Amino acid sequence: MNKTTARQKYIQAREALTQEEAEERSLAIANQCLRLPIWDKVNYHLFLSIVQKKEIDTDFLMQVLAGKDKNIILSKSDFKTGDMQHFLLTDNTVLRVNSYGIPEPQDGIQIQENQLDVVFVPLLAFDEKGNRVGYGKGFYDRFLEKCKPNVIKVGLSFFEAEPHIEDVSPLDIALDYCVTPDKIYAF
Repeated sequence: MNKTTARQKYIQAREALTQEEAEERSLAIANQCLRLPIWDKVNYHLFLSIVQKKEIDTDFLMQVLAGKDKNIILSKSDFKTGDMQHFLLTDNTVLRVNSYGIPEPQDGIQIQENQLDVVFVPLLAFDEKGNRVGYGKGFYDRFLEKCKPNVIKVGLSFFEAEPHIEDVSPLDIALDYCVTPDKIYAF
């Protein structure tokens, strides 16, 4: 399967989920994440969900991270440059939904990419080798390239792996794990 076909297939599959199904799967994913061998780290980067696109609700995972007293880092995207800035979530963090429907921190304590230990990565689809398909803008590949080499990359998916994504680019950065409601894939 190529990336374009995978994008179309999984956007439709997500749209077909009821709100209740999406919520149940999001909770199951957060619970599965508790089984990952990542909880001895400090700085966890988390994406916030685009509600209209029925993305995985990361609020459940945010509660897990907060309950484990971990530093939660959120990003703000610059759609002109294709870069992201990262901010520590604190009690004073102001979140606003941008024009693309993404909740983002407005400012705060900036965190550099090389300070991150674990990055939870959004995706539409992934394959059995840990290759992911996003929306195709390259934000996460550029971001992950700036992270330290041993940063742990954890994809979150409502659906199971595709056998193979054909058109993987050398610029694409593979996942270390992908968590679905029923399974953890380790690559």
